[in-house]
Formats: sequence, C-alpha cells, structure tokens
Amino acid sequence: MNRFTIQRAAKTLREGGIIAYPTESVFGLGCDPLNEEALHRILKIKNRSVNKGLILVASEFSQLQPFLGTVEPALFDRISQSWPGPTTWLLPANFEAPKMLRGKFKLQAVRVSKHSVVHQICEAYGGAIVSTSANLSNRPPTRTTLTTRLRFNKQVDLIVDGKVGELKQPSEIKNAMTGDIIRPA
Repeated sequence: MNRFTIQRAAKTLREGGIIAYPTESVFGLGCDPLNEEALHRILKIKNRSVNKGLILVASEFSQLQPFLGTVEPALFDRISQSWPGPTTWLLPANFEAPKMLRGKFKLQAVRVSKHSVVHQICEAYGGAIVSTSANLSNRPPTRTTLTTRLRFNKQVDLIVDGKVGELKQPSEIKNAMTGDIIRPA
C-alpha cells in the first residue's frame, strides 16, 4: 500500500473524518473511536442503532487496552492465539470509553487485524479505529473499491483503495467470557 494513502487515512481519522478501507473479508467504515460526532455519523450512514455497538480494530493489543476493562492473563493468552487474524472477541468494556462503542452491552468487540492495510492504518494513526462493515443495516457489505465508491462516495471522506482478504463472510465474533460464537465465520 502506498505510504501517502496510509498517511492520508490517518490524517482523515485524526481530523474527525470517516474512511472506508479493505479488511479481512469486506470493506469497513472507520473513524476515531473517541470522536462522538464521527461515531454518530457512521451510525447515520449505516442506519444502525446506537444500541448495537461497534467493533474496534487495531494493529496490536495495546491499542485496544484503553477501551477495555481488566483482561486476565489466562483470558489474554487464549484470545491472543487467534491474533493477529480475523476473529473478533467480546471483552470486558472500559465504561469510561464512549457508550456508543459498546451499545447496550457490557462487552466491547475488538480485533487485532493481520490485514496489511488495516495494520498500516492503525500504525500510522497510532491507535485502534472503528471497524464496521461498509453496508446499510441489513444489506450486504461491499467487497470492492468500486462498489464502495458507488454506495458511499459522498458519505465518507476517504476511500482507501485495496483488496479485501480471502474470507467470504465478515469476521467471526466470539464472547471471550463464555466461548459462545455470536457470529460464525
């Protein structure tokens, strides 16, 4: 990925903008997770209820820690076996983080990605970002730069060109506390 594009994506996030970018399986919409105006904007773009919460994605676990409560070492060891990778885990939330991130839940959805574009954006930005699929609520997410442009060009501030990973479905979501699969891969 072109370094200029990655830096532009990080700058857009820092300025409160919304980006669309390729992930392991679909294009995602992202923003600064601490910018409530940007969070509201993403929910409006997707026509998504604030109660559903949002996934945070990072290049390393330390970027997720400000949004999480205590993660016991044994639990961390278990989840870290699937990271970096496409598994999203529900972990205890930090209740001082914006409530919109977790919605009506006590757990926060988080993932350490191995997709090179996601990894580079999080590194350049210096932290975790929101990662919600680029789709309208209850509609299929986009999987190409072209379809993302056609659906979201006027609603987002930057579309990062790139290819999604090999997965055919959005990331698997598991409850780290119970082991339950919330959304299968």
